[in-house]
Amino acid sequence: MNIRLKIIALTIGVIMTTPAHALDSRPMPGFTDNRFHTDIDPFDTEGSSTLSTGIKFLFARNNRTPDAALPSQQADITPFSRREEGMFNSTWLGHSSLMINMDGFRILLDPVFEEKVTLVGPKRFNGPVPAALGDLPDIDLVIVSHDHYDHLNKATVKALKDKAACFMVPLGVDAHLKNWGIPASKIIALNWWQSGTPVQGLTVTATPGQHFSGRGLTDRNRTLWASWVIASPNYRIFFSGDSGYFDGFAAIGEAFGPFDMTFLECGAYDPAWHGVHMYPEETVQAHRDLKGKILHPIHWGTFNLALHPWYDPMVRLSKAAKASGISIATPMAGQTITFGDPGRPWWEINEALAALQE
Repeated sequence: MNIRLKIIALTIGVIMTTPAHALDSRPMPGFTDNRFHTDIDPFDTEGSSTLSTGIKFLFARNNRTPDAALPSQQADITPFSRREEGMFNSTWLGHSSLMINMDGFRILLDPVFEEKVTLVGPKRFNGPVPAALGDLPDIDLVIVSHDHYDHLNKATVKALKDKAACFMVPLGVDAHLKNWGIPASKIIALNWWQSGTPVQGLTVTATPGQHFSGRGLTDRNRTLWASWVIASPNYRIFFSGDSGYFDGFAAIGEAFGPFDMTFLECGAYDPAWHGVHMYPEETVQAHRDLKGKILHPIHWGTFNLALHPWYDPMVRLSKAAKASGISIATPMAGQTITFGDPGRPWWEINEALAALQE
């Protein structure tokens, strides 16, 4: 069966099992010529040439990586391993990778346990991955937002084959996992607004994002991308994956908010691709749209993927969050935080950097 027929079959299955609230006017992806699309062109360049940005990327330095090693710590696996209802903790592994324990459910979000995501791609600049896959307990759920290399890592997925009970992915991404040896029985592929229950007591919903997909030169948007709503008996969180700012955040907030914590993209932005990676000020607005309580920035401080200084996301986010009265959680790589304990601004590593926030 070719890829188009596979996706059509998946889509039919989604329609047959989609709850009624998915059939209203909320944003839905289209599917034409074997590719997913939305009504909004996400590649808003704000007049900036992608070519000129690419040239700058090759030659401009601009503090895109730190001069010294960043603070980090080896992750303590104990809080993540506990099976206790009522508890919540999260451990940032760098970029968009997270270990989440909510009500005793063990969840990995966009797990990447490699120093480099491709052979020619950038290396992590915030130190080694702060946890070893072999040290992790059995995992209840792995969630993947889309198939870009910095979010879907082949080596990591293969290593989780026997450790993870379930993988939840957007439509079409399941084909990658099956090709890498993950049994179909362990995979749930969803369209936007469709919900699944990977384990009793945990409800997960795929929600919209303004982004794109693809792992090569010819497969752009052949798989879907998504953000995610995750609800356990006592907590509800939102995971953005990658996204530009759009009105979908308000729709998600109206449907599922409020959220105890939002894990929102805040990094790798540029005018040349503003439509698919939002600015820090927009991250704060997205959190407000979602009706979030604590904002946890992701997609920053790990890989050199844009022209801005490595610390710029936190400088701008902190300023915008303070102006809006929003609490932010800012752990260093490997640090575990609990709900209501957001941590400290560790990135203020010298007076010059701190002065930028004045």
